[in-house]
This record gives sequence, C-alpha cells and structure tokens, in this order.
Amino acid sequence: MARRLVFPFTAIVGQERMKRALILNAVNPQIGGVLIRGERGTAKSTAARALAALLPDIEVVVGSRYGCDPQRPSEWADDTRDMVEGTGRLESEYRATPFVDLPVSATEDRVVGTLDIEKAIKSGEKHFEPGVLASANRGVLYVDEVNLLDDHVVDLLLDSAAMGINIVEREGISFSHPAKFILVGTMNPEEGDLRPQLLDRFAFSVQIEGLQDPEQRVQIIERRIAFEVDAEDFLAEWAGYELQVSEQIARARELVNDVRYTRRDLLSIAGLTASFQVDGHRADLVILRGAQALAALDGRDRISDQDIVLAAELALPHRIKGRLFQDAEVGAFELEERLEQVQSEMGPEEEGGEPQEDVPGSEAVKKKR
Repeated sequence: MARRLVFPFTAIVGQERMKRALILNAVNPQIGGVLIRGERGTAKSTAARALAALLPDIEVVVGSRYGCDPQRPSEWADDTRDMVEGTGRLESEYRATPFVDLPVSATEDRVVGTLDIEKAIKSGEKHFEPGVLASANRGVLYVDEVNLLDDHVVDLLLDSAAMGINIVEREGISFSHPAKFILVGTMNPEEGDLRPQLLDRFAFSVQIEGLQDPEQRVQIIERRIAFEVDAEDFLAEWAGYELQVSEQIARARELVNDVRYTRRDLLSIAGLTASFQVDGHRADLVILRGAQALAALDGRDRISDQDIVLAAELALPHRIKGRLFQDAEVGAFELEERLEQVQSEMGPEEEGGEPQEDVPGSEAVKKKR
C-alpha cells in the first residue's frame, strides 16, 4: 500500500537533468550514484522515492535476507549459499524493489551489519546481523542531508556502491553479501558541503533550484493538491506514463551491454575531461557508461556525440577545478563546443575506428534541456 501512495516519478514537474541522472543509475547501479544539491522544497526526496516505486519487482531467493538474485549464484551471500546447498532446493519469489532511507545518525555497524564474534568462537558458526546495505541490495539507498553524515560512513556507502559487495571482517572472521544499490544523496548546500574527495566519488551530480516559470509553479501546486486529495485517482491518471518509463528502463537494461563505441569515442571523452583539467579517470568511465545508457534507452547499439555530451553534463560539474558549484553548471552548449574542438585536433587515423569490445553499460533518460 505504501508503495502505491508514492508520488509518481513522471508527474514531477521540470528538473529533467535530475530525472535523467536517477534513471541512468536505475539501469546500472555500477555507475556510482547521484548527488542532488538544492534548496528545500525542490522535489529531491520525492524523486528518490518515486524512482524506487517506478522500478519493477525483483526475483529473489526465498529465505534470503539480502534479496539475492536466483539467476546469479556467484553473487549470493554466504548464508544464502549455505541454505540452498543444505536444502538442495532453490525457490524464488518476487518482491518490491526495496527503498531504504538511511538516517544521518547511522553508525558503521548499522550500515554494514555486525558479526557475533562470541557465538562464532563458541559454536564455530558465523552469525551475521544484516545492516542497511543488506536491506538496500538491488534497490535504492537514499541518504538525505548526506553532507551531515559522518565521512567514514559516506566512504563505506560509496565503496559498497562501487564494488557491489559488502565484506565484514572481525577477529579473523569474515562474511560477505551482495550490495548493489542505487545510491541517491541529497543535500542543502546552505548546511555545508561534502569534502572534494567524497564529491568525486559520486558518479553524477545535479544542482537544482525552484522553478521560476509561473506556469510550472502552478502545475506543481495542482498536481500536489490532486495527489493529496485523492491519491488513488491521481496515481491511476499517471499509471500509463509510469508504465511507459518502467518498460523503457527494462528494455534498456537488456540492451545496454550490447551498446558499442569506437576509439574515436574514447578519445573524445578523454579529450573532453582533459580540457577541463579533471583529476583522475573516474569521470571518463562514468561518461562512457552514461553514453552507453543513453543509447540503450533510444534502442541504439552505438553511442553518439550527443550521448557523450548529455552524460558529461552529469559527470563533470562537481569535478571541474575552480568551478565547484560556484558558477552555473556546465551546460550542453559549452560541452558541445569543447567536444568539437577536441575532435578537430584528432589525426585522421583517430577519427574513425572499429567498435571496441562490449563493456558493462548503464542507462539514462535522454531528454535535452
């Protein structure tokens, strides 16, 4: 019932860049999450909750405390594997995509879970009490006011999101379980910022503000009131749009690993990030995965320059030196100009190229600003 009463994702007015970033991560959590910065009342938490409600139910191993995927036994938690091997029977069921809201006061043990060392020593059995990462596996992990969370806890979240696994080790005893989730962090910059090292760990960042167009503001009022007065009727009105986006995500998930790219595309991405003096190589990988996702959403098997630009819009704002959210976010026009300049400097042998081997993809809503 609670899931049915979530405000529809497709009914959110404007904020297209934010919605694009969220759907990219919905298709491939390995992208690395999204940080949404903005003032209060700009639909940040509404969008995160609506995304989880939009996603299809997931198939899980019956009895698994982590929502393990029955189709991927290599990724099962230790006790899920023991359970299936012990009974010799694998049963599955469908559950709603989990949405976990992490409190700012969360401790390390609350996040990663705890091992009962005393029981392990006495009986020789590993007893693990799952934490937030276990609950969020294959779902959405939402952290409001992420800038107020302990830096060490933020590091743990980002590490797990990147690796897709949570490993807990205590006194020589270890336990592991899958931890693949869409990490969504929101924050109000007026309450302080994240350290640059943590900012870079978020794949995408979006800066949002309240809409100034009177027509759009009226739409927000009308839709919110309609939802509060009769949520069931409002959800029925938007059900078709929700289904359309949900099916679009599902199709793109199937296609994204087949999306290909050329050496020219890689040189374009590398040249673009280098022109902005971006440190490290995380942004390059994020842009490539985002571009593949955009292509998959359109049903294409090759990425385009426009895909690169739209992915870069999300991957670069928090990584450009000297412009860390101080100026307007880097826009598509500026990125297109930079990309054209980079490509004009390529040699003839670099302009073409055969498609590379397929790599893990991701996905995004391809909506131009």
